[in-house]
Amino acid sequence: QVQLVESGGGLVQAGGSLRLSCAASGRTFSNYLMGWFRQAPGKEREFVAAIRRSGDSEYYADSVKGRFTISRDNAKSTVFLQMNSLKPEDTAVYYCAANQALFTATPWNAGRYDYWGQGTQVTVSS
Repeated sequence: QVQLVESGGGLVQAGGSLRLSCAASGRTFSNYLMGWFRQAPGKEREFVAAIRRSGDSEYYADSVKGRFTISRDNAKSTVFLQMNSLKPEDTAVYYCAANQALFTATPWNAGRYDYWGQGTQVTVSS
């Protein structure tokens, strides 16, 4: 069983920055596609960013491209989400997810992920 634990959320003013971390249990972290999703009150969970096991391919939602950066440290079994130029619209619970398949062509599809963290709250004030 894979366990994912997010951290780094909090309250920040518009224009500020936060860095989220997701620590994974076990020694198979490097085998997983990792993704970040978020869910705002009254809204569906939406894709934010994903990174392949090699760390050389990244995917972003249009709403965060240019502001957010996903990265991973396989030696530390951790994936990060650096969030800059935050907007009130970014307010949501952010979830880390892991995909154990050898390959998926749709890393933005939440249904392709096998494991999920409990989430961390990000609140951006105006």
